[in-house]
Amino acid sequence: LALRTPGVHVNRENFLRKELFKNYPPEVIDDAVARTPALAGIPEEDIDKIADEVIKFERNCVSGISAALGMPGGAAMAATIPADIVQYYGYTLRAIQKLLYLYGFPEIDSDDEGISLDSETINRIIVCLGVMNGVAGANNAIKALAKALSVGVEKKLLATALKWFGVRLTREVFAKTIKNAIPVVGGVVGGGITFISFKPCCVRLKDVLTDTMLSNPKHVSSTEEEHIFLHIIDGTAYEVEYEECTEDHSLEEEIQFKGEND
Repeated sequence: LALRTPGVHVNRENFLRKELFKNYPPEVIDDAVARTPALAGIPEEDIDKIADEVIKFERNCVSGISAALGMPGGAAMAATIPADIVQYYGYTLRAIQKLLYLYGFPEIDSDDEGISLDSETINRIIVCLGVMNGVAGANNAIKALAKALSVGVEKKLLATALKWFGVRLTREVFAKTIKNAIPVVGGVVGGGITFISFKPCCVRLKDVLTDTMLSNPKHVSSTEEEHIFLHIIDGTAYEVEYEECTEDHSLEEEIQFKGEND
């Protein structure tokens, strides 16, 4: 449902042009759109700064909606829960698209009504959600996909690989995303929990995307990433292993961030 929510789809070219026009000449922006921001010569620190602003903006949006929907209380609150979860996913999908585009990934397929619901698009989003929610196997998967895209692996092989990843990661991913998205009863508490839970997920994705073949020409593939990449180009199935992501952001850090940015 969130995929069909108006305003969820982000046009890659429009987004990059809007974010870059203040600081870069037209020829650099054209190159960033045609290839990637990194290949256009835009410094990593500038891309990271835009990414941080994206996360902050989308986080404030989803938190405000969550708190507003929770305000009625009582029986009315029960009716807001589905809408609250859809909003959470909607803004998460917006953040995913913007971060992918900043770090060199091609546009998410779309149609006249929003994000396309073809299996390749959904599986790409599932891999991103896996990264965001601490499914460590997804980290290597998205890095291997970035390498495949950077060397021009044919679309059919990429679609096959995304199907494997989607099948292997779906149950783990959605168990974690539902856990993060469930609002707490009461507008202020619900909005605060959403505010706290949204940023760590986005930061995990950003941290992984900053060092792939699409975002860092000097990227060195890990053994596991290279192994997945070879399976992609061979068109053979690969078993994604589930592990808990050890890197996280503490509740205290999130509360401090919230206080500094209120």
